Amino acid sequence: MTTASDPSSDALSRALVLGSTSRYRHALLSRLGVPFQAVAPQVDETPRAGEQPADLALRLALEKARDVGQRHPQAVVIGSDQVADLAGEPLGKPGTHERAVAQLRRMRGQTVVFQTALAVVCLATGFEQSDIAAVRVVFRDLSDSEIEHYLRAEQPYDCAGSAKSEGLGIALLERIDNDDPTALVGLPLIRTCRMIRAAGVKLL
Repeated sequence: MTTASDPSSDALSRALVLGSTSRYRHALLSRLGVPFQAVAPQVDETPRAGEQPADLALRLALEKARDVGQRHPQAVVIGSDQVADLAGEPLGKPGTHERAVAQLRRMRGQTVVFQTALAVVCLATGFEQSDIAAVRVVFRDLSDSEIEHYLRAEQPYDCAGSAKSEGLGIALLERIDNDDPTALVGLPLIRTCRMIRAAGVKLL
């Protein structure tokens, strides 16, 4: 799932670009203390027929990074995407209250795998790496009133799976199993640090 070529020695001075307008990814990347620019990718996020959630997330992360990289070829560009995987069915951002209610009703009492894909590219050096962080989340057997109260309180309509684990959404869950604690929020920072270091970005 990972391919790479060695970055050139001058990559240490390259700009860092986040190929996303997500406020969650912006806040996460800001933790690293490295200046970066956020640029909106222009990518069709429609799933392909029969495409599995992990494949969808990884494809979109790569497409986002490559698209923004075309406009910023000298920069190290980060692309990411998250898809909630319910028994092989992809669940994206609900967008509306009604869709969020439907998602949470389907997920209650179930194990959902949040597939968070990451891609880092630099067109000038030919660098490209991609990986995926799978986070297994077990939802409580939620009542309709709990679902309604949560959605009215937090309005997570721009979150895959209709829940913010970093906020009140943690009360919806029984368990979280993962190896990268920021992956569920939208950007796996352990993998991000590893990849942008490999691309030549100095962190410490």
